[in-house]
Amino acid sequence: MIKNDDERVVFFDVDGTLLDTSDFAETARKAAIGLMVDNGLPLDKDEAYGVLKTIIREKGSNYGKHFNVLTQVVLGHEDPMLVALGMVTYHNVKMALLRPFPETIDTLIYLKSQGYRLAVISNGITIKQWEKLVRLNIHSFFDEVITSEEVGKNKPNKLIYDVALRKMKGNPEKSLMIGNKFKEDALGAVNAGMSAILVNSDVTEDDRAYIKKEKLDITIIDNIGDVNTIL
Repeated sequence: MIKNDDERVVFFDVDGTLLDTSDFAETARKAAIGLMVDNGLPLDKDEAYGVLKTIIREKGSNYGKHFNVLTQVVLGHEDPMLVALGMVTYHNVKMALLRPFPETIDTLIYLKSQGYRLAVISNGITIKQWEKLVRLNIHSFFDEVITSEEVGKNKPNKLIYDVALRKMKGNPEKSLMIGNKFKEDALGAVNAGMSAILVNSDVTEDDRAYIKKEKLDITIIDNIGDVNTIL
């Protein structure tokens, strides 16, 4: 793990690492679809949700006009009122459900008290990731938010880690990535010369065997609060 000196940098993923996002997107999308159907979208709710899921798969979850495309597919043209209903409902429900893991704030306070500099590395839209941090009032812990939108490459591409290290003036040997995805967060960080902690991860037994075989500097924990016992 990283050494105890003044150049320590800890990078975090956001969704599923700092924030409990389990099922919140699905719940918000279904609420949006329900209101769109109630206001004239000519499908039943299950059919409409199925079409929306197909659009999300094709366009990607970070695409900003899923509901626009939905009305075009179903109606043959964009319906601004239905799109607005979908968007507003989706964001209102999603943000109402958005919450940090119980020990997230205590962990951030601990790391700052120990002199760590903190930043985010995320596959996502910059303003959306900042919005989540601001809404949960944890934005002040972080010096930088580096996203795939900004860099033009997704984790685990080495470039996004290199850009993050450069922005934080960090030495990779003294830097750590905390995330919930084995390939994107852990392997991506290690390939950039950093160490990594996996939390809330669906890491497989094959992944664990690979970490052991290759002697990778990756630690697996169950709860973000366990970070305090490692760093």
